Amino acid sequence: METPDDRGTEDLVRRFGHLTLGTRLKRIGERLQGDVTRLSERLGLDISAAHYPLLAVLARSGPTSIGGLADAVGVRQPAITRSVLQLTAAGLVETAVDPTDQRVRTVRLTAAGRDLVARAERLLWPAVDEAVRRLCATLDGPLLAQLGALEDALSAEPLDRRAEALLRRDEP
Repeated sequence: METPDDRGTEDLVRRFGHLTLGTRLKRIGERLQGDVTRLSERLGLDISAAHYPLLAVLARSGPTSIGGLADAVGVRQPAITRSVLQLTAAGLVETAVDPTDQRVRTVRLTAAGRDLVARAERLLWPAVDEAVRRLCATLDGPLLAQLGALEDALSAEPLDRRAEALLRRDEP
């Protein structure tokens, strides 16, 4: 189904179907990350959603090399290096040169990073996980139809609002 965007114009990326699948997936990913970042900020966890996978790997695995983080998260090393620099500036991680190989930098969580991960695990991640689970549970049919339904559902109610509603439901 071709639907107009917020300005009333036709969504050509959507209309092109399989030809623009990568663009649609990236667009949905960016939308979800933006929603999670907004909710994160409202919960006092002032960090980009794009950094959470990196923090989660470090929390689970302990100190890890830049290459190891790239492998674990599935993104290229330059992107990990940029994220590590941002997280270092925020005081959430620190790096050290590997004593056995001076070319390798190891990344680990700081006390502030461990605290942020603990708060995210308690406040944010379960609600986001459940909101995405519920959002995806309604999808059926061919992939492009599912992507359209996902985009429509996110337009109707962004992920941050869905997750926030779950958090309010769980408040005492």
